[in-house]
Amino acid sequence: MHPAPSVILFTVLSGAGFGLLFLLACGAVRVFGPSALLLWGTGYGLAGAGLLASAFHLGNPQRALLAFTQWRTSWLSREAWASAGALMLLAPVALAAVMGGGLPPVFGLTGAAACLLTLLSTGMIYAQLRTVPRWNHWTTPALFAAWALAGGAILGGLSYLAALLCLVLALLQVVAWRRGDRRFAARGHTLGTATGLGGGGGAVRAFAPPHTGATYVTREMIHVVGRKHRTKLRVVAVLAGAVLPAALVAALPLSLAAQVPAFVAHLAGAFAARWLFFAEAEHVVGLYYGAR
Repeated sequence: MHPAPSVILFTVLSGAGFGLLFLLACGAVRVFGPSALLLWGTGYGLAGAGLLASAFHLGNPQRALLAFTQWRTSWLSREAWASAGALMLLAPVALAAVMGGGLPPVFGLTGAAACLLTLLSTGMIYAQLRTVPRWNHWTTPALFAAWALAGGAILGGLSYLAALLCLVLALLQVVAWRRGDRRFAARGHTLGTATGLGGGGGAVRAFAPPHTGATYVTREMIHVVGRKHRTKLRVVAVLAGAVLPAALVAALPLSLAAQVPAFVAHLAGAFAARWLFFAEAEHVVGLYYGAR
């Protein structure tokens, strides 16, 4: 599928933001005063920037509020409610920390649950799609959560937890790629199964293209990544997104000198991995256009 910059920015930035907010909310990172203002502000800033970027991916941004109306059946709607709920629930917790005090743990834990629900919902938007076999797997929501929590741990200064999460992330990402590479073929999707004409009467092939010009389907649903570029980007994603940050936060003393370059590297790896997430995804509609 064709990677849209807005949705890449949205998922990467908001993921890191909600990952940091989750760790702050559940008390893994305890800060007060100016330090709280910096970390809570960073979490809210990343989450807000990501959600703002998502509006540019909508065909009609003025209808964004309609996303809240389908929560019974839509993971997108559940994501909207969970993200808004998390930001509202954690506002008094953040304000109390900035003022040097604290609230009963139930306030933070409720907001932390909303953050996790946001990350789960974002991953499930893609994991539920049987028409994209590469995404239709448990590793998809797990990866969204792993990237978010690893980034949040780096920003929160949790050195050893961040290093551990980065290593888990690297392993999970490799597993997702290896399994995802085989999933389309394993599903047995062909032009025959897509049309319902593959019942033993011979191989089905297209007699003529569906149309003569480009459409939304050909622009958005069909994208081919060269094997050489895919391999390079996978290496960049794992090394920059997980291995290098893990080494930096584990080897260097806890300080901005370690956190900033570690998070910048992690962010670069996250962008590479998320671009591949969309670029490598094959929608079954591509069968009508000779994509396989």
